[in-house]
Amino acid sequence: MEVRIAVAKVNKYAVSESGDTVEVIERPGGGLSVVLADGQSSGRGAKAVSMMVVRKVIGLLAEGVRDGAAARAAADALFAEKGGRVSSTLNIVSVDLQTKTLVLARNNEAPVYLARGEEIERLDQPSNSIGVARNTKPVITEIPLEAGLTVVVYTDGLVHAGARRGNPMDVGFTLRGLLEDSDPGPQQVADALLAQAVRLDDGRPADDISVLVVRVLRNNDEDPVRRMSLRIPLRM
Repeated sequence: MEVRIAVAKVNKYAVSESGDTVEVIERPGGGLSVVLADGQSSGRGAKAVSMMVVRKVIGLLAEGVRDGAAARAAADALFAEKGGRVSSTLNIVSVDLQTKTLVLARNNEAPVYLARGEEIERLDQPSNSIGVARNTKPVITEIPLEAGLTVVVYTDGLVHAGARRGNPMDVGFTLRGLLEDSDPGPQQVADALLAQAVRLDDGRPADDISVLVVRVLRNNDEDPVRRMSLRIPLRM
């Protein structure tokens, strides 16, 4: 098997800096973790908050701290820094090669979608953003790694897309259509979800939007090479 990870993100319309931050880090015991945070509001202030949260989490994960403990520490740090006046969502998606599981830690009201083939499950247990209260814990879900597994995580800009026109984004419906029609790669899924959200906002996103997709695929060619690619448009 192999794991493929893709991200697609876009800024709020007419705002030069996204308040969303996403980072990937290798786990000391094997595997990878992807950390996604969305700071309150948008622009430079929100970016500073989300970067603070993500850097705290990845620093702890690099030391071998468990995902849930890293999320709680980031929550406490943000509360102490901002006095409970600023919030951030936080999602950690980890491919843990020690336990052979996919670990999802969520401090985000937006649900996570989990698909096995064409069967789609919505993980929407109540969850709170971090920073506004002490002892804020994430919702933890642990899933065995298996071929055909797809996880979709996103910031709330995705679900708010189209709301101002009375036609909000239906993430589950869109995802189901993508998986039923073909066997898309993770980048195709992330790009398609983001494109639909931007269309619903008439090409002017009402909020920062980030979409993270993780897919576990069969790999029969025994290729041992790890690869990562990144594309960032530059406005000079």
